Amino acid sequence: MIYLDNGATSFPKPKGMVAAMEECILKYCGNPGRSGHTMSMKTGEEVYNARKKIARLFNIEQPERLIFTKNTTEALNMGLKGVLRPGDHVVTTSMEHNSVLRPLKALERQGVSQSVVRADREGFLSAAEIEKTLRPQTRLIVATAASNVTGTKLPLAEIGQLARKRGILFMVDGAQGAGSVDLDVKRLNIDLLAFPGHKGLLGPLGTGALYVSPDTPLAHTTEGGTGTESKSRIQPCEFPEGYEAGTLNAPAIIGLGYSADFVYRIGPEVIGKYEEELISWLDNCLDSMDFVERYGPSACRKTGISLINIRGMDAEEVTEILSRDYGIAVRGGFHCAGLAHKTIGTWDRGAVRISVGPFNTLRDMQQLADAIAEIGRRQNH
Repeated sequence: MIYLDNGATSFPKPKGMVAAMEECILKYCGNPGRSGHTMSMKTGEEVYNARKKIARLFNIEQPERLIFTKNTTEALNMGLKGVLRPGDHVVTTSMEHNSVLRPLKALERQGVSQSVVRADREGFLSAAEIEKTLRPQTRLIVATAASNVTGTKLPLAEIGQLARKRGILFMVDGAQGAGSVDLDVKRLNIDLLAFPGHKGLLGPLGTGALYVSPDTPLAHTTEGGTGTESKSRIQPCEFPEGYEAGTLNAPAIIGLGYSADFVYRIGPEVIGKYEEELISWLDNCLDSMDFVERYGPSACRKTGISLINIRGMDAEEVTEILSRDYGIAVRGGFHCAGLAHKTIGTWDRGAVRISVGPFNTLRDMQQLADAIAEIGRRQNH
C-alpha cells in the first residue's frame, strides 16, 4: 500500500516509538502519579520526560503547561470551553475543522457569539480581515495553522501580533501544522495551542495535547482523580495534574515523546520543505491533466496536501478505485470541514485529498500520478 492519507494520521511510525511503548508495557507500566512504588515512579518520570520533549518542539518554557489529551478535538474543546464565557465574542475562519466550528456552535447556547471570517477560494485570509470583525467583547481568536482540506497556511504571525496588540487571546488548531511548520508559541504569540500526537508528530493514535500560556486562566471541563489533594472534593487547579483527571495513557504518551524527539532532531521546517517538494512535483503533474481540477494554492503556500477531483467522477469513487486497483490510500469526501468546502467551491461534491508524510517518496508521487492519469483517461476518453 502506498499511504497518502497522512492528513488523517501518519504512517508508518518510527520503529523506536514502538520499542519505547513496548518497553513501558512489558517492564514498568505502573499508574503514574498514583503510588510510591518504583514502577509507578518510573512511569511518571518517563511521562514527564515525554512532556519535556514535546514542549521543546514548540518552544514551551514550562512543560507543565502542556496538558495531555486523547486527540486534538478534546484539546480544542477543553480550550474553547475553558476560556469562553456568556457574553464573550470569538472570531474564527471559514477554513476551520468541525472540531472548532461545532464546539463554537454549542457555545452559542450559552451566550457566546461568533464571527466567521470567510477566506478566498484558495483558503487565504489576512489579519486585516480578522481585525474588521473584532468587538469590545471579543475574547478569543481561533485559527487553524493550516487547512486540513487545502493545506493552506494561515498568517499566524500576523494574527498573533493583532491579538497581542488588542489584548485578545489567540488559539491555534495545530492539527495540520504540528511537525511540519514552525509553531513557536512565543514567536507567534500563541496563548492556546491544540495539536495531535498521531499526525505530524508521528506518534500513536489516541494522543494529543493542549498548551495553555501561564497568563491564560482555564476553567475545568472535566473533574476527577488527579493523585493530588485527594481529601478535597474541589478539583485542583495546578498544571498539569488538575487538568488530566483520570489515568493517563502512559505507553502512548511515552511513545509520542520518542516520536516528538525524532521530529525535533530532523526539524519540522526540514520535514515541511521535503513534503513541499513532493507536493510541488505532484501538483505540476496533475495540472497538466485536463480532466483534473485542483484546488488550493501553490505548494509553497500550503502543507503537504493536494486536493483534486476527476471530471465526471465522485470523490469517493476515485478513492475506492485508487485503493482497490492501485493499492494507494487517499481520502475522499468532505474531511469533517464542510464550511471549508463551501469556501473553495466543492460543497456539492467534496474532493479527493492526497496528503504526504516524511516517509513518502518521489516514486510514490509518480505511481499516484500514473494511476490518476489512467483513471481519468478511462473516464473521459
